[in-house]
Amino acid sequence: MISQLIILDFSYDNDRLLSMMKDKELQLARHATLRQLQIFEAMVRHNSFRKAAEELFLTQPTVSIQIKKLSEAIGLPLFEQIGKKIHLTPSGRALYKVCCEIIDSLANLEVEIADLKGLKQGQLKLAVITTAKYFTPRLLGLFCQRYPEIDISLKVTNREKLLERIIQNIDDLYILGRPPQNLAMMFRPFLPNPLVIIAPRTHPLVGATNISLQRVAQERFIIRELGSGTRITLEQLFQRNGLDLNVRMELGSNEAIKEAVASGLGLAILSQHSLAIEGITGQVAEFEPVTTLDVQGFPILRHWYIGYPTGKQLSVVALAFLEYLQNEGKQLTESPYY
Repeated sequence: MISQLIILDFSYDNDRLLSMMKDKELQLARHATLRQLQIFEAMVRHNSFRKAAEELFLTQPTVSIQIKKLSEAIGLPLFEQIGKKIHLTPSGRALYKVCCEIIDSLANLEVEIADLKGLKQGQLKLAVITTAKYFTPRLLGLFCQRYPEIDISLKVTNREKLLERIIQNIDDLYILGRPPQNLAMMFRPFLPNPLVIIAPRTHPLVGATNISLQRVAQERFIIRELGSGTRITLEQLFQRNGLDLNVRMELGSNEAIKEAVASGLGLAILSQHSLAIEGITGQVAEFEPVTTLDVQGFPILRHWYIGYPTGKQLSVVALAFLEYLQNEGKQLTESPYY
């Protein structure tokens, strides 16, 4: 199985290669499948058999077998090994160009078909930052009740991987708490995202009012991974106030952070959406092992944003979901639980 990095080099005369491949057009049409082209495109795009297999819900051996069959259908090698690295051959580069064109054309066709059908059928591919998983299913549930024939694909991931998906234009829409400044995108705020400081229920500061940030800075903190929006907000807040952030540990999920805080390992900053809130009192639900602290300047009010790459042609389904969030998103905060 090919597992090394695939080097893309498009300096070869692709026009000549495409001409050569046209000579084998009938052979390719008879034996190559659309699925094989999708597998090949994903594998080259990710530079990884494993990642391509994960994206397409296949096993790595299946990916390897289909790539081998595709090479046999074309009648030309798609890869060559130079030293320890695997490179695309000229025929592989030409095929990759064709695959991208085919997949883009099919995506545009799906958009046009969905537009013709209106909202009776279609697909929505949505990728969200991890904290958004606490409210996104509720939003999708209401949306799907209105449009039951629409298929939904939801990807929950961290910020770094979400930005990779944006760059690769994998999804229709993206939900995150801090829009990237280095990407050309259109963003709309649709839901408040208050950030709070949490502590174990037995912490001595629980019940105190108007706690100073200087007092909180004496505590140790559990924080998210590099690139996390909540981590950046906390670091910037401490820097602006000339305070040192005493970090005990980094964890990669809100659930792990809540468990660490509940165990007395430190305080943390989280989106209030990651906590169960009682609708009548507005307090953290009693079954939560942590609670919020009344700290000066908190909650920090931010927003959740939904966006897409600038210039992207949105389907009628994606446009309908955007409008739905604008009209319905804020009502989510009136629910008994965020």
